[in-house]
Amino acid sequence: MAGIYIHIPFCKQACHYCDFHFSTSLSSKTTLVDALCTEIEARKDYLETKELSTVYFGGGTPSLLDKLAIEKLLGTISKHFTLTKNAEITLEANPDDLNTQKTNELKATGINRLSIGIQSFLDEHLLLMNRSHTSAQAITAVKNAKKSGIENISIDLIYGLPSLSLAKWKHNLEQAFSLDVPHLSSYCLTVEKKTALNKFVENKTIALPAEQIVLEQFEVLMEEAAKHNFVHYEISNFCKENMYSRHNSSYWKSDSYLGIGPSAHSYNGISRQWNVANNVLYIKGINAAEQVFEKEILTDANRFNEYIMTRLRTIWGIDLRFIETNFGRKVLDNMLNSIKEYIDAGFMQENKENVTLTQKGKFLADKIASDLFI
Repeated sequence: MAGIYIHIPFCKQACHYCDFHFSTSLSSKTTLVDALCTEIEARKDYLETKELSTVYFGGGTPSLLDKLAIEKLLGTISKHFTLTKNAEITLEANPDDLNTQKTNELKATGINRLSIGIQSFLDEHLLLMNRSHTSAQAITAVKNAKKSGIENISIDLIYGLPSLSLAKWKHNLEQAFSLDVPHLSSYCLTVEKKTALNKFVENKTIALPAEQIVLEQFEVLMEEAAKHNFVHYEISNFCKENMYSRHNSSYWKSDSYLGIGPSAHSYNGISRQWNVANNVLYIKGINAAEQVFEKEILTDANRFNEYIMTRLRTIWGIDLRFIETNFGRKVLDNMLNSIKEYIDAGFMQENKENVTLTQKGKFLADKIASDLFI
């Protein structure tokens, strides 16, 4: 099944670690929503199928959209595509936006899954990251969503933060699991260029934790998730049984998807394309019916490497039959030769159908993937 991603490039303020495309000027929200609808119509034939199993509002901060804007976007999608009966419709949200009125409105629009960017339940770290909410608001946001009837909730948490001890990290995890949500996404803090965090690190205003501490936090994350019966189905994602993020899983499984909005990416199995990461240029180009994207035709090596990079991070692993069918027996044999040392060392495991990482192999996921690239 295919999916649609819609990028909402607005935020109240800039988080110190974020390098995603967004603007803190909200004056063009209405104009941009109109442009998004125009792009949906213009690109209605991009996907081979008209049937969608997922819609994902990402950002930025999609929870800044009002009810009418969300209804307009979903209405435009429904006009040109058919949503499956149990389609997953996700909206990323900041906790400070999720009062009871907002969660009731989101439920009424058809949003049936929330991905809430909590990042930490400790105010000291929320301040360090320049998040716009407090730990108390984070807890209230989850409770409000549940009261409104939205039970499919994911929480985002970040580890590897400055001054984040193991005890504080365990507190974060305990608080997350106590809220009884079915999904947790947890990422290691990454220092990206052109961010405030990068400047702080370069100026030695803040110090990042040692690698060993970060690895211990990842290990605690896996242990605590297992204790609460969460499936570790992707390196950074955990869920209760069958509560995977269906939209994000489609990326990892190389399914086709259409990206709408500034900086949004699209993939159809043959090529990848990405829209201009500039709100003004995007709106101007869409309104003038001009091309607002760059496009890359994927080589066999591109497709193989992307498949390895994404699938190896999941419980589904590398499908051996898929490799042979799509890339040939020689490529499969070369890959199997390359992974032998990792299997012998206990970092990977193989059965007749696929190859997956072991628990200790998850610590080396990126290195192993890069060693398998062609």
